[in-house]
Order: sequence, then C-alpha cells, then structure tokens
Amino acid sequence: MLFLLEFNVEYPATMSQKELFQMWAREAEAALGAKEAGAVVDLWKCVGQRRVVAVVNIASHDTLDQILLDLPIMQEHGQHVHIDVTPLRRYEDFAADVKERAG
Repeated sequence: MLFLLEFNVEYPATMSQKELFQMWAREAEAALGAKEAGAVVDLWKCVGQRRVVAVVNIASHDTLDQILLDLPIMQEHGQHVHIDVTPLRRYEDFAADVKERAG
C-alpha cells in the first residue's frame, strides 16, 4: 500500500537549533535506511520549512502506524511532529478503472 506522508516538525524555544539538528540527523539515518530497504519510495525536504514529504510502500495501515510510532523523531520529539497521511492509488489502476466505467 502506498502512502503520502507529510511531516511538519516544530521545536520549542527550550530546544536549541543544534539539538534539533542532532535529533534530525538520527531520523535522517533511519529514513535513508528505510529507503535502502525499499519501504520508502522517496523522500523530499521542503526548502525553507521544517517539512519532509515521503512516499512509502507499506503492507498495511497497522504496519504504518507501528512504524510511525517507532521513528526516532517520534520517540524523542513526537509531541512536536505533525504527520498528515494520505493513502495513494496507482494512477494506472485508476485510469484502467475509469476506462472500464466509461465504456
């Protein structure tokens, strides 16, 4: 199952930028490892924002929820991370469905 994930990372005034970067470095290592393993299709960091966009290929909703809870950034900083999750459908499958319905 494909999902679009949008991570928006906030940080409190009590956290230094260096602390944020150290935490984010740990998260980046895990994210790139998941990409190498094939669970993450691709990742993008939005310029000028503390926002990361990912497309992931995960077996189920339950598995995605478990993975999100185990992310380093969620374990260390979860109360300051907002994740929007959008299930995706391959466009080729949608196009075939529409074509059949139109016929």
